[in-house]
Order: sequence, then C-alpha cells, then structure tokens
Amino acid sequence: MKAIVITQPGGPEVLEIEERPIPLYSANDVLVKVSAAGVNRPDVAQRKGNYPPPPGASPDIPGLEIAGTIVETGAHVTRWKVGDKISALVTGGGYAEYCSVPEGQCLPLPGKLSFIEAASLPETLFTVWSNVFDRGQLKPGVTLLVHGGSSGIGVAAIQMAKAWGAVVYVSAGTDEKCRFCEDLGAAKAINYKTENFVEVIKQITNGKGVDVILDMVGGDYVQGNIKSLANDGRLVMINMMMGKDVQVDLSQVMTKRLTITGSTLRSRDTAFKAAIAQNLEKNIWPLLASGKIRAIINAVFPAEKAADAHTLMESSEHIGKIVLSFE
Repeated sequence: MKAIVITQPGGPEVLEIEERPIPLYSANDVLVKVSAAGVNRPDVAQRKGNYPPPPGASPDIPGLEIAGTIVETGAHVTRWKVGDKISALVTGGGYAEYCSVPEGQCLPLPGKLSFIEAASLPETLFTVWSNVFDRGQLKPGVTLLVHGGSSGIGVAAIQMAKAWGAVVYVSAGTDEKCRFCEDLGAAKAINYKTENFVEVIKQITNGKGVDVILDMVGGDYVQGNIKSLANDGRLVMINMMMGKDVQVDLSQVMTKRLTITGSTLRSRDTAFKAAIAQNLEKNIWPLLASGKIRAIINAVFPAEKAADAHTLMESSEHIGKIVLSFE
C-alpha cells in the first residue's frame, strides 16, 4: 500500500510517499480501505518529533482519523462486516491506503455525508465530547468559552454545545474567523488580536464569567481563563501551544471553587474510546444526519500533497478541517 511517511523529524517536506505492507489486525479489529484522512495538529507535532506515538501505533505514519470501507474483519468482530462504510478514530497510521482499527472505535457514516466529510469528524468530536461534555460537565443553559473557535476543534465545539443548549463564546484571530464562528452559532466571537478576552467576557456576562472554558493555547491564557471563570467553573486544557509552564493565582482557584483539568486522548485505551463512540452515536450522530451539525471542511488535498496540507495547518489561516484524499 501507499503511505505518507515521516522520513525524519522536521518540516512538512519530510512527509513522503512510500510503499509499506498492509497493516496486520487483531481479532477485535477491522481492516479499512481508507478513502480520506483528517489532518490534525497532533500529526504536525509527531512530524516535528514532539509527539511520540503510544506503544502499538505506527512510529512514522501519522493520522488519527479516517473514513473508508471495511475490507476484512477480525474473528471476534460482531458489529461490522466487509463492505460497511465507516469513519473511525485511530491511534496512528491514518495517512495510508489501509488502516486497522479496533471495532469499537468505528462509527457508521452519518446521513449522506461523504468520506471526505466523515474523515473530518472523529478526532474533533471525540475530543470535544470527552473534554467539554464529560470532563467539563456541559449542561443545557451553561456558558462555554472556546479558544481557537475557527479550528477543527472549535467549529465542532460551537455546534455540539449549541445543539446541547449551551451559550457559546469563542476567541479567534481575524474578523473573518470571528464572523464565521458567529454565523455557525457562537453568541460572541472575540478577536484576540484586537480585544482582551478577559475584559470582553467580563462585560458580556455582567461580571459573572463563564461556566466552562476549553483551551488549547496554554501559556499566558491560563491566568486569563481563571479570571474569566464563574464560581464553580471548569477549565479544560487540551493543548499548550503557547507553553506548558504557567503562573496561576491559587487564591482565585480556591475562592471561586474552580476545577482545572485536562486530558490527551491518543494514549487512552480502546474501551475508553469505544465508550465515547457510543455516546457520539447516540447523541451527536442524529444531529449530523439531520444537518443540525455540519462537517466544516476548509481544504482537501490529494494524499501525495500531505506536505501542503501540513503547511496550511501550521499557517493557522484555515477555518475548519483539512482532509487528505486517497481516492
């Protein structure tokens, strides 16, 4: 099979097409002929040598989400059969013509979505559900602030939280991105280059603050997040693009009874990911099928142009998801 391989740590140019053996699969796995694969920031971090894959994952083929057709099934697989069209969260190896996936991490294509659309969903939807709904305890009527509102995670969080009955605020880096987020359902988008999100949140919540914050920035944003949380608020960290070392005013954490948490998804076991898949299929898949939640695709690249896809990802000029096509 053809695979996009990280030939050495470095820039986008280190991604090259190579011939690799079709991956082996276990009794609880399915083998998928990949039609499309989503591009995510962890792929970029792995390419740079900053995000080693967990044991068992491909060491040099990135890719955390795919869509395609099942071509073989393991002996213990009960739900899926050859010919089923699925999307799936994978631990790695998604940038290839074939990928093995644990049965529980597969989901049917929702509604009439294409492979391209379906490949853009798993990594972001699994991440948002696990962190905003489970760890952040999002409920109808609460307020949520999402940093990076125009990113793949951001556009998923806006739609999922609004559909759940929450009020969503976001930060983004341009007026165009802010308008897009508001058109998508955000009650207010804050241009972090021209506005101070702490001041804006204080103003629009009448000094109360928000109940939940989803942050992928880290660094100096952390103290601003603490200032922006309401009493009993929850700060959920999923990345640290501006740095992992921060200063925190613990007196605010204590007096406001705040919860600071975070997670990474890739290293979690298959049972944990399968449980998220079940929640998504029950609660979010019907909204995708009905069109209430949409797959937001910014650009599609042929697989052999993976380097260009990574260049776009690192530019942060995109709105929504970037996808590789293997068809």
